[in-house]
This record gives sequence, C-alpha cells and structure tokens, in this order.
Amino acid sequence: MPSRREFLHSLGGGLLLLWSATDLLEAQESGGNRRRGGGNALPDNVSAWLHIAPDGKITAFTGKVEVGQNIRTSLTQAVADELRVQPSSVQLVMGDTGLTPWDMGTFGSRTTPTMAPVMRKMAATAREQLIAAAAKSWQVDPKSVTVTDGRIHNGSATHSAGYGELATQIDWVHVVGDANCVTPAANWQVAGHNLAKVNAREIVTGRHKYASDHKLPGMLYGRVLRPPSFGARLTAASTYQSTSYQIDITGASAIPGVTVVSDGDFFGITAPDEQIAAKALAALKPKWEEKQQISEGELFGFIKKDDASTSARYTISYIAHVPLEPRAAVANWEGDKLTVWTGTQRPFGVRSELASAFKMPEEQIRIIMPDTGSAYGGKHSGECAIEAARLAKAAGKPVKLIWTREEEFTWAYLRPAGVIEINSALNTDGSLSSWQFHNYMSGPSGLPTPYEVADKHEQYHEVDSPLRQGSYRGLAATANHFARESHMDDLAAKAGMDPLAFRLRNLQNPRVKAVLAAATERFGWSKAQSTKTTGFGLACGLEKGGYVAGCAEVEIDPNRDIHVKRVVVAWECGAIVNPKHLENQVEGAIMMGIGGALFEAIHFSNGRILNPHLAQYRVPRFSDAPRIEVVLLDRKDIPSAGAGETPIVCIAPAIGNAIFAATGSRIRSMPMLPAFQA
Repeated sequence: MPSRREFLHSLGGGLLLLWSATDLLEAQESGGNRRRGGGNALPDNVSAWLHIAPDGKITAFTGKVEVGQNIRTSLTQAVADELRVQPSSVQLVMGDTGLTPWDMGTFGSRTTPTMAPVMRKMAATAREQLIAAAAKSWQVDPKSVTVTDGRIHNGSATHSAGYGELATQIDWVHVVGDANCVTPAANWQVAGHNLAKVNAREIVTGRHKYASDHKLPGMLYGRVLRPPSFGARLTAASTYQSTSYQIDITGASAIPGVTVVSDGDFFGITAPDEQIAAKALAALKPKWEEKQQISEGELFGFIKKDDASTSARYTISYIAHVPLEPRAAVANWEGDKLTVWTGTQRPFGVRSELASAFKMPEEQIRIIMPDTGSAYGGKHSGECAIEAARLAKAAGKPVKLIWTREEEFTWAYLRPAGVIEINSALNTDGSLSSWQFHNYMSGPSGLPTPYEVADKHEQYHEVDSPLRQGSYRGLAATANHFARESHMDDLAAKAGMDPLAFRLRNLQNPRVKAVLAAATERFGWSKAQSTKTTGFGLACGLEKGGYVAGCAEVEIDPNRDIHVKRVVVAWECGAIVNPKHLENQVEGAIMMGIGGALFEAIHFSNGRILNPHLAQYRVPRFSDAPRIEVVLLDRKDIPSAGAGETPIVCIAPAIGNAIFAATGSRIRSMPMLPAFQA
C-alpha cells in the first residue's frame, strides 16, 4: 500500500504535505493547535488536511469514518463550500492511519461540531492564501479578486487562474489554519442545501467494497474457537515448565488446506474458503471449564434491589446493535509491517490495540477503514482485527475474518441494561417541587432534567455488568428519557393536566419549547383524543447539543399487539448542513428506537445468549414502520451539532405515553410489549 507521501505524489504536485508519521501521532480531537515539544492536538497546518493537484482536483483528509451517517457527504460539503467549488471536485480520504491526521474516533455525534469546523477552517485558509497569491502575482488589491468554481479572477477579468496553477506558489507546510475567514452559516452556498450522497451510485450498484468484501492475492479465510459460555476456559494441563490445553486438533488438521493456529489459549483456523474453515472449526474437540453465572430473571435485582419507598422504578434490558455488516477484518503482514482493512469507528484506536497485542511500534501498523455497513456505537474495539492479524501471522498469508451473526450477537458488547428509580413531588399549581433521579448501570447520558425544579438530585451509580456492555446510539440518554418522560406523564395525570400543558408549566428552556411547539402543532395535539384502542403520547428532551420532541399515535388490537401508526418528530441541532440527509438520520433513529421501545431484548441464561440469531432476535420490520413526519428547525445563528444519536431518545416514552393514554396502564420496562402482553 502507498505511503501518504507516495499517495500525494500520485495525485500530482501542488499543495504537498511534508508531515511525518510521528507528527501525526501527536494529535487529538480535543485540540485546536499542534503543540510543539509533545502533547496531543490536531495538526494546525493546512497541508495536513488538503491537497490541490495541478489539474485543480482537491483531496481532503480526515481520520473520521463513514458508517452510514453520511458524514462523507457533509464534510465534502464543508470543504467545497469554503473553496467555492462543486462537491464533485472534492475527494475525501477517510479513516486511513497511513494517510489521514490522527483522530480519536467517530462517535458521540462529534463529527459535525468538531471535525466540520476544522475542515472548514483549513479550506477557507487555503482559499484566502490562493487569493493572496493571485493578487500578488497580478499586483492587484486582493479585495478585487473573486472566486468562482475553483478559478480566481480579478475585478476587470484581465487575469484568471485555477487553483492548481497557484497552489505550487505557496509554502503550504507553514500555512496555519485561520478560523477568522470561515463562511458563516447564513452565507453557505453548498452546505445548508440538499446534496445526494456523494458515493451513492457505488453503493446501490454494489461497486463499493466493504471490509467484508476486501480480497488479497493468496488470501485465506479464518475462524476463531469461542467458548460455550462467557468466562469459560479451556481445560489446562499444566507441567513444571509450561501449560497446554486439552483440545483435540487432529480432525481439523487432517482437512486439506487447513492450518490450526494456537497461541496460548487462542485457537483458530485458516483455510482456503469459508466453508472449509467452518468445517475445520467444528472438528476441533476442546474441553471447557465453565462457571455459574446469573441469568436474565435475576438481572434487575442484581443491578439494584427493589426499594419500596421509590415512587417509580424503570428497567432497561440489554439490546444488540445488529449492524448490517458484522465485524470483519483482512490482515496482511509484510515483514514486520502490518496492514489491516477493518470496519471500525476508531482506526487509530485499533492501531494502538494491535501495537499493544503484538508489542510493536504503531508506525509499523496501518489501519484502512472502508466505508462500513453501520456501527451504532458498536464498533469501537478491535478484537476482530487482532484475531485476523494473529491468524495471518501464523499462516504467513493474508487472512480474512468475518464474524458470524451469532458471534456478533454473543461476543460484541451490548447496550447497557439498567434500573432507574425516581421520587418526585408537585406543588398545588402543577409545578415540580422535588426530583430525585437515580440511574443504576445504564449510564449518565441524558441524565439532567430540562425541567425547572429547585430541589433535585440526579445521580448515576456504576454497577459491574454481568454481560459485556458499551456504547450504543444515544448511550443511556434513551433509557433516561424513557424514565423521565414516562414519569412526567404520570405527574401530569396526578395534577389533572394535559401532558403538553404540564411540560410547558415546568419548562423555561426556549429550544425545548420550540421543538415541543413544532411537533405538537404538526401532529395536531390539541385535537388528539385517546380511546381504548387508540392512544396519543408525546415526549421531549435534549442531548449532545440537539433538541427533540415527538408525538406518537398507537393502535392496540384485541390481541394486545401494539401498532405505531404515526410519529411526528421535531428536531433542532443548530445550523442544518444537509436537510434531506438530516431528515434521513432522524427517520432512522425513530425506526431503531421503535425496536428498543417495543420488542428488542437480549435473553441470556448462565453465561449463554439465548437469541443470537435474527430469526430469534426481533428487530423492526417494514410492517412496523409508521407514517413518519420530521419537522426540522434550522438555526443558522447556532453552530451545528451532530444528529446521528439524539433523535432516538423520545420515541420510546412517546409510545409508552400513548399506551398509557389509551389503557391507563403504565409500562415501566423496555421493551414494553412483553410487559404489556403479560
């Protein structure tokens, strides 16, 4: 694979990077300037981020990755906007540790608020440098120079030059990004408008290659031996000098083309194709030592014993990410250098994990992240890359490892389960007088209430999880909003108030009020009258700089099935970068949220996942899709926030409140459908 220097030379001269791998390791997303003499920060040189070739082709670089949230398009819009060119003129290189500046990772809805401003700053600085170079060459006032579609003209149109012609005149390595020349949102020409996904044709025609599609000459296929339950260990047979494991590999080793890989208690298979690899894996005969563990029915008592003094207790089940593309990696060793193609949200983090696993310098490892088939917070860690690299090192050939769906369900981490307890009180006028909110194990995201209350205590209590858990779209904000917004409807009923009026009585935040007003007006809340079979509910909230309110209509049939018929969500996240794609993100969050709200749950017993297949694990289907209406509030006076996560938080409580409005039954568990049908 080409180095960054070789890659840039292949693009032609122009804005040429002279940035070492060591320099790139001294970078961190939280920084704004590269600190001399150590420390972590993003590079501040324009040359670390942009290359302009003699033909005017623009290449931009970012360590962020594309996992379906469409930041490839939005970041392209940012660069094109500042350089005053068509988006088709910009190629974006993403998530390649050999080519891009260091990045902490793609998570937390941070790309839009943190990376887009950096890309804008660098592109805007480049534009102004090119204008200055042209003005100096032509001996004219820079203010008389204009830019149109990658060409610079002076006022009388006597002179004209393309970016590529001028780029070679500038010492880009010493040009530092200047935020003062960035275009305000009100003046955006490319951003702020709909733009089709930049590589949509490749994706819909199948030309785009994901990590699981990647192939190398002579490549083998791998499988890894997994324990039958969490915490199970291979039975050891220790001697004075070494430890071996009781596993019969003769059957697998006898299969032509198969290599059995062993490294301590790690056992795997390499084979000419996936079918032979699976056959060889099944032929291994290990002996396991298992341990007793808690089961699903014991979970919530384990997290927090029930407290009779608590006015409301909410429980949240583990759920899986269920990405369309399971974890996949292709590893290739060339001498002491390692290249891995893998779907990950943290290419540089995976590089660090590999360096630690193989006790080698990070500079000898390259991670290339093809645009990947979704993640939802579930692809932070690099276990698949490490496994593929171990197999490839032992085999002496490139190895592809794709986790099965069962492995993805069982060995990937889950959205945390949790218990939430609330105690509250009201004044006679319907205002909140006290609020005590405790989250056990699920997480602190979205914990603070947006409602006004003088006496409040909100706390997250960490608990050791029986199952592996980690990041998930919206983190714990979904659980905390479900509990809070469900409880707010209960308090509204206690006060004899309409749920909307009750919230407005206790709200001062103007941005929350704005989305509530927009959602309820579009929904027709004032005319919504619940019956025994049709219910209407609402919820609102904020997280990660985004503000959301949603209304839901549900229908309950004689079999006590719940059908979500209509959803209206209003969303505000500052200045909108791409309206259509923002709407798509909100719609996707709603559909994903319906799954967790009604039926998604991981079932487990004594260290085993009981529903590790899509035939057993219920995700939303086309038949579950309601009529969805999205109302976008564009605030060009406020910096853009990320939008991939927070829209998920209000759908579950809106559905729960609609069920309550129709039946009078309050369901305090997610998923709700099993409890409602019990």
